[in-house]
Amino acid sequence: MKPGDRLFDNIDRAIHGCKVGVAVFSRRYCESAYCLHELSLLMETKKRVVPIFYDVKPSHLRIISNKRNCNSEDHQRYSHALEEARNIVGLTFDPLKEDWSEFLRNASDAVIKNLIEVEEEDWLQNMPNPMMRKPY
Repeated sequence: MKPGDRLFDNIDRAIHGCKVGVAVFSRRYCESAYCLHELSLLMETKKRVVPIFYDVKPSHLRIISNKRNCNSEDHQRYSHALEEARNIVGLTFDPLKEDWSEFLRNASDAVIKNLIEVEEEDWLQNMPNPMMRKPY
């Protein structure tokens, strides 16, 4: 992105074009309209999401109801997306107890594995019906 670009337009375009999203949840994740917008769009577009819970438990993620710049429609979208994310198996990381390098290796492996699965699913869905092929 460059100065003058519309942030949400770029975020939306990137999410629509991605195969797998990674959501890194932290204690202050729900305070960011950008993070919540991205998560909502990932969920609404049915993208595969790899949640990473950084020093936070999924059950602790909540939208603050009196949040500025969050109308009731957005609040509902964000709450629904968070609920969906809580129901996806993710990775957890406790910075006081765990090793960064091992965690990054596990996170990379999880993302790659999901990308491969999505590619395989896409390939199977787009494969022509073998019964309709003409013999050569």
